[in-house]
Order: sequence, then C-alpha cells, then structure tokens
Amino acid sequence: MAVIKKFLGKTVEIPEDRNYCSKQGLWGKQENRTIMFGLTQPALVLMGGIKDVDWLLEEGQTVQANESVAFAITGKILYIDTPVAGEVHYNKITAKNPSQINADPYGQGWLFMIKPGGDVATAYRSLVLAESYIETLRNTEGFKNPEGIKGGVSGICKAVYSGIGQQKI
Repeated sequence: MAVIKKFLGKTVEIPEDRNYCSKQGLWGKQENRTIMFGLTQPALVLMGGIKDVDWLLEEGQTVQANESVAFAITGKILYIDTPVAGEVHYNKITAKNPSQINADPYGQGWLFMIKPGGDVATAYRSLVLAESYIETLRNTEGFKNPEGIKGGVSGICKAVYSGIGQQKI
C-alpha cells in the first residue's frame, strides 16, 4: 500500500494490488472474468467527495471504452467513463448509499464492474500500475498544496479565493 501523508491536507492510500486509469482517478481490480472499478482516495479528495451517483446505462448493457457509465455530483458534475469495453454491472450498495464511496473507496464503495468481451487480462493490463498513477498525481493540486491551504497556493487562486470571501451576497 502506497501512502501519501500530505495530499491537499489529507493522508491518502493507493493500493498496489490493482491498476489505475489516471485520467479519471479510477482504480481497477481483476475479479475472475470481470474488472471492478472505483474512485481512488486522491481523486475523492481532489473532487471534494461524492454526494450522489446515478447510472447512465442499463445493467448488463455493452459499453465501449471511454463511454460514460455514471453521473456523479461532487462540488461539480462529473461524468465517469469506463476505461475498458464490455458488459457493465453496477454496485447496488453505492446506488442506495453514495456516502459508501467516500467511506470505503477500495472496498464496498466500488462503482461498477466491466465484463470484457475479449481477454480480461489484456483489458486489465491496459490500465497503469500504482507507481505510474502516483506520478500523474504529482502535477495535481494535491501535491502542490500538501497542507490543504484554502484558496490554493498560486497567487491567482489566493486572489480569487480572497475576493470571493469578501463578496456580500
């Protein structure tokens, strides 16, 4: 388990027993003939957590790689794409209780499974290893603002945050 102690003011974990889709902050874990997907702790910290989630397609429908399969409400609206093609199956626990995604992202808080039409091992290998995912995180606000300072660390972010705080709405 890789641990980042200061990531936007939080400690986050990245399990090394799974592969990752850096683009959306998804982890993938091969389970027999399927690949289970969920959001990583760093992704959840960066987006401020999940408040609600809804599925965009029917259970068991065939999807293409990079097709949106879920709609999540965080601090903004987020469309979650599948990194691999196949038959989609959703986690019924997270549909009823989206807070489970934030509470247990690497366990019961997984989002969906894909049963690839082809070789599951080949589809799984299309995702990157934990070390590569961590490298992509180095360019995010999480690493650039390890203490989690409100308003960020850049001069522009601080000016905007200060201005918003002074507005009379």
